[in-house]
Amino acid sequence: MKLPKKLKLAAIFTGAIILTTSLLSVPAVAQYTEAPVAEDKVEAIAVPAGAIGYNLNVIEQIPGKQQCYAEKGSNPTIIDPLWTKFDFTGSCNRSTDSNGYSVRLDGQDTSLDYRLDVITKGDQLQLIATNNQDGADLVVGQTNGKPAPGEYVKINLNPGWKFTKKAYQGKTLGHYFLSGDSTAIAAAGDAPENVPGATGSSKFSDIARDIYKTDIENAVALGFIAGFKDQTFRPTESLTREQLVSMAFGSLETIDGLALKAPVVATQPYPDVDSSRWSANKIQWAKENDIVKGYPDGSFKPGNPVTRAELVVVLQNLAKYANTLQGKKPELATNQEPIKFTDTANHWGAANISTMSAYCGVASPYKEIGDSFKPDAPAERNYAAAATLRTHDCLTKKAQENNQTNQ
Repeated sequence: MKLPKKLKLAAIFTGAIILTTSLLSVPAVAQYTEAPVAEDKVEAIAVPAGAIGYNLNVIEQIPGKQQCYAEKGSNPTIIDPLWTKFDFTGSCNRSTDSNGYSVRLDGQDTSLDYRLDVITKGDQLQLIATNNQDGADLVVGQTNGKPAPGEYVKINLNPGWKFTKKAYQGKTLGHYFLSGDSTAIAAAGDAPENVPGATGSSKFSDIARDIYKTDIENAVALGFIAGFKDQTFRPTESLTREQLVSMAFGSLETIDGLALKAPVVATQPYPDVDSSRWSANKIQWAKENDIVKGYPDGSFKPGNPVTRAELVVVLQNLAKYANTLQGKKPELATNQEPIKFTDTANHWGAANISTMSAYCGVASPYKEIGDSFKPDAPAERNYAAAATLRTHDCLTKKAQENNQTNQ
């Protein structure tokens, strides 16, 4: 039956009122809070996951129920995953991905802003929270040692971090928060005292949460890279070609037994590098020793950004050059298995990247996560400092071994 026009309009108008009223009655966004949890009953555990490395599991022991896990040793603490050997329903609460845990900072739900990953960093594993917008990293915790292949290992939370649970309207839910307090994190410098080589504070205002914080501080202490006058390091800023040359030269200056001297520059090393430029003598040194080459048009372009692949090639050239200064063959002796990156096979620098991944881990995954290298991405100052430091440390070790052999 056809409705008269007036009745039809009235029906539409009435329906619109009902729809609008129903929408207004639904909360726009659920306001989640957090509730305390018995932290001695909750563990962050790095679980081996084959080729991808490790996954994060959060396990909570329900008091009075069958034991969920057992601990052994320290630095690192190895976990016996008892929950895998019985039906743990009612004995253990277990969360294995972002549906079950997330990051909360300063009382705000930041679960959509950060992702959590377990990465290998030096001789230990670290739990990293990475900002999805700017890529900045927070070091949430670490294992204080590296487990053997296939072992489960405890992740110790850093100062300023704790477990809480998500809550809504007074009801505690099953979702775990890795809850951080920025003031406490900054005061601790993201570096607890029991981590070898770590420092509790930094003179730079912008690296407290950087994954390469310790490497940056050690590199600055050696003197081959520096910060800026405003007390920043600018860790994610792209490295330039002249900065790389300066770092390369400076890293060799601190190795005993290397007869290293930058030439006096009377003329321009390249048409676009004036002899009075601050980096001219080091650019001339790099040119004379095939550390860094110029462009086909004869220019050097000192202010051009360096890619990650170019950085690794220059560090390989540097290490070979250092070998010749020590009277050895230039070929590099690798000391670990090369990393099989998923994005370098057809790249011009594939062989160099593979070699340098096996040479003291100089070439490592992008942001130390996953299995991609991103060879054409800009080399950021934080990774450049870390990669140069690894090259320096490898050369220093070789130089010490060489000196001992000659004694």
